Amino acid sequence: MSTIFILTLVAFFGLAVLGMPVAFAMFVASIGYLIATGRDLGLFGEQVLNGLYDSFVLLAVPLFILAANIMNASGVSDRLFMFCQALVGRFRGGLAQVDILVSIIFSGMSGSAIADAAGPGKLVTQMMIKQGRIPPGFAVCVAASSATIGPIIPPSIPMVIYAVVSDTSVGYLFLAGIIPGLIMGLSQMALVGFVARTRNFPRGEGIPLSKLPATTFRALPALLMPVILLYCIYGGATTPTEAAAIAAAYALVLAVFFYRELSWKEAFSVLVDSSKATSAVALLIAGALIFNYIVASERLPEQIGQLLSGLEVSPLVFLLLVNLLFLLLGCLFDATTMLLVLVPLFLPAARALGIDLVHFGVVIVVNIMIGMITPPYGVLLFVMSGLTGISLRDIIREIWAFISILIAALLLMIFLPDVVLWLPRYFGYNG
Repeated sequence: MSTIFILTLVAFFGLAVLGMPVAFAMFVASIGYLIATGRDLGLFGEQVLNGLYDSFVLLAVPLFILAANIMNASGVSDRLFMFCQALVGRFRGGLAQVDILVSIIFSGMSGSAIADAAGPGKLVTQMMIKQGRIPPGFAVCVAASSATIGPIIPPSIPMVIYAVVSDTSVGYLFLAGIIPGLIMGLSQMALVGFVARTRNFPRGEGIPLSKLPATTFRALPALLMPVILLYCIYGGATTPTEAAAIAAAYALVLAVFFYRELSWKEAFSVLVDSSKATSAVALLIAGALIFNYIVASERLPEQIGQLLSGLEVSPLVFLLLVNLLFLLLGCLFDATTMLLVLVPLFLPAARALGIDLVHFGVVIVVNIMIGMITPPYGVLLFVMSGLTGISLRDIIREIWAFISILIAALLLMIFLPDVVLWLPRYFGYNG
């Protein structure tokens, strides 16, 4: 690496640590690099605009954000909660089990961990705390941990971003996330069941089975969204981006005409919130585009690939080392930054070692989701603490068991690639 590039990295990380938004830190560091190397500053705008306009799949990001926000504002969370309570609410620690099951279902609608935590997660956590039967710190950890499933089971905003930086099929990435997401959910339900018996949590209040048909009918329109999305994508009817538009339109129709719980004022707020979230992601992507141009001009990916080839690192060792690094960095950086800035550095080496990029992408996204609940950064921990008023100290005390079970699931995906790749291969993937 050149001295100028090292100083660019120092400037980027230094500004980010000092509190400057990550996107702006990338802008400042990148402009400094262009000036120091005597390059035309017009390259900044050229790389950003070309990258944004050439990536049609990026349109899926604001559309999935909009769909999730409409679902959260239209009472879908309440109906999903009643449906899940009818299924698992009567078990020991029932509300915690309900929270995880709601997250599994809601993940097929939102593609966002924060949307899951702010919607169903907040609702069920408040109910657990109100009942006083489950420790507040544990209740918040269930919601935060289960929200990590959101970007694994399709649709998935992080996988869309990974597809852009890796030139990988979004459809196959979505398929590859289904089984890992279910493994994450079932492992968390098993952990909650074990803790509930060990700490003698009371049984939840289930809904009589006689009410299950009516409860299912009320939730059915929302439950159909994942089915519609998967059929549109894998039935060949639409691209993932077009499926995202269908998801947003379907959510709007449900909210306005079927559930009738979205007023014009609330709809305007949803649009504003979605625009703000989209703008934040777009700025990060723009910063990453120019930053990745600088990385490419320094020939850093090729150098990393040559270094690993010289060391004769096996694919498994490479995966373990990269995942260890991402677990550590996940404690400090947000998911989008890691996907846009760090992942491109390792893609050439992964290709050179013959690692399937769909498998690599799913494993990395799962890893990054674990980082969202890992102290000290753990953005989902801060989100849930702010939504519920529970102190971070109580949350952090309870979160380690959930982190451990998710790391175990991650190792299973690393050592057994077929867990990730079986479903895509069944649908024709040749990787």
